[in-house]
Amino acid sequence: MAKMNVKPNMNPNFNKKKTFRRLMSYVFHTYPVHVIIIFICIVLAAIGSIAAAIFMQQFIDEVILKGVEAKRAIGDNGLAVVENTLTRLILELGGIYLIALIASTVYQQLLCVVTQGFLHKVRTDMFSNMEKLPISYFDRNQHGDIMSTYTNDVDAIRQVISQALPQFIQVMLTVIILFVIMLIYSVWLSLVVVFAVILIFISTTKIGGGSAKFFIKQQKSVAKAEGFIEEMMNGQKVVKVFCHEEKSKAEFDILNEELNHNSFAANAYANMLVPIIHNIANILYVLVAIVGVVIVVNNIPNLSLRGFGNDENTALTIGIAVTFLGMSRQFGNQFNQISQQLNAVVMALAGAQRIFDLMDQEREADEGYVTLVNCNISEDGTITECEEHTGHWAWKHPHQTDGTITYTELKGDIRLFDVDFGYFPEKMVLHDVSIYAKPGQKIAFVGATGAGKTTITNLINRFYDIADGKIRYDGININKIKKDDLRKSIGIVLQDTNLFSGTVADNIRYGKLDATEEEIEAAAKIANAYDFITRLPDGFNTMLTGNGSQLSQGQRQLISIARAALADAPVMILDEATSSIDTRTELLVSRGMDGLMEGRTVFVIAHRLSTVQNSNAIMVLDHGHIIERGTHEDLIKQKGVYYQLYTGAFELE
Repeated sequence: MAKMNVKPNMNPNFNKKKTFRRLMSYVFHTYPVHVIIIFICIVLAAIGSIAAAIFMQQFIDEVILKGVEAKRAIGDNGLAVVENTLTRLILELGGIYLIALIASTVYQQLLCVVTQGFLHKVRTDMFSNMEKLPISYFDRNQHGDIMSTYTNDVDAIRQVISQALPQFIQVMLTVIILFVIMLIYSVWLSLVVVFAVILIFISTTKIGGGSAKFFIKQQKSVAKAEGFIEEMMNGQKVVKVFCHEEKSKAEFDILNEELNHNSFAANAYANMLVPIIHNIANILYVLVAIVGVVIVVNNIPNLSLRGFGNDENTALTIGIAVTFLGMSRQFGNQFNQISQQLNAVVMALAGAQRIFDLMDQEREADEGYVTLVNCNISEDGTITECEEHTGHWAWKHPHQTDGTITYTELKGDIRLFDVDFGYFPEKMVLHDVSIYAKPGQKIAFVGATGAGKTTITNLINRFYDIADGKIRYDGININKIKKDDLRKSIGIVLQDTNLFSGTVADNIRYGKLDATEEEIEAAAKIANAYDFITRLPDGFNTMLTGNGSQLSQGQRQLISIARAALADAPVMILDEATSSIDTRTELLVSRGMDGLMEGRTVFVIAHRLSTVQNSNAIMVLDHGHIIERGTHEDLIKQKGVYYQLYTGAFELE
């Protein structure tokens, strides 16, 4: 089946606030106690970061200026007047710094636990949900794009959880505390700060909005580029055989140029914002100095929260003015840090949205309630469910009408009645297909590519659901059978072999996870794979990587057949199972397949008509219609399409 080339885009209804709330809720519900402790530690660290600003005014006014006045009045002994104050301030400041140091250390360590644990849960939930998605999802989406969600998007969240967000919270707390202290010292100077904040807010809104937009586009561009790269890597042989290198480079250049444009625009906006805010902070420093000098020189009454309702101690002292200058500098630096963290937060939210989109994809629907169980069958045909493996299976069918349970022996009787199907509702690929496969029969499908052969087997497995008609398995509508139980009863050997990183034995064991070494070797012998496996460097323990790239195509197919043999399913689907095997090996495999197929219902898809001659029935398909059916001899006598295919193949041979 051709893959539907629809590239995924992020949800057009991307809501940053909603995504942020969901992300934070995800973090909090994973580590609620850790998050609370981290927040408390961040508050303490924020207080510690401005401790110097808090104490600067007291150092100047209570120690330096009073010390100078006392020395002038009573000489060197005047310094003793401020010693107690100096000692107290040093101890208090040192204590605050010590607490802030401990708090910073604790929350950094806890952040490591929370970040890695959170990412572990995210990846687990993503993969768990992905394994339950329908096959159609992977038909619609580039695999490289999905992989980008696991790598780039998850890493963007890692950065914001472990770095950007804690710093952002600490900076915001620092800004709030600083502004409260400023109001306590001087409302007039605080109004100058408010003016600067308004300028910073306008700049951040205008420039930061453009930066955020392009950072989101950058995330999408990265996913598209990585998806294309993965496709080219998988198809590198085809690219070279058809001398498609230049065309591939041209297509990649387009994607790379798009990525470059979005990345440049995003970083250009971001890099523009930092110096603007930095210079606004410099202007703020100058304005505070000018206004402070004017107030002090002209002895203008100072309005402050400290002096609210009290006419005393409201003058703007030198200590307050100097402290305010330091706080204004720190205030501007905090906004500078906020602007640097905003981009990381935006990228993380874009990544989080893509992750949540993957998690929220509608899972494969399964309304089935009929299950497959081990059973004992007595001489009179009575079926009794049991736990141990007996070699007999039955369909356990709870009836919803009266609550009774019936058992139907699994025989492998599969029938399709007037089935219509289309991958898209507007385009049907199967029309009025009816097939009757009795237990132990071998049914073959032949026809041109795209005729609908593989589609029929996909419907039997319920990889897709039919548009109209019925499919019955041992008399039970397959919609009533749980999909996992349905698929356990069906072994399959695909034309495109998939081997996984691991040993040869592990790949064969995929058909039965608790299989013993003896069972694995027996399955390999059935598939006639035993001899070549034992000649490998480490035999059954030989490690396979890169989809078994160190093996020939035929050897990979033999392992796939051994895997199906080990599954020992009563129904077998062979989709061009021997198409990649040479003629000599095909003879060996055919003998093993005869033993594998004995007593089983088998559906065979083949282009080599020699492999289907002994079938009980052969279905000839054309554009989704069954145009001929019968045994090999019957179809030869009809001298129709099958006869033309067969005689053409014979002449070619």
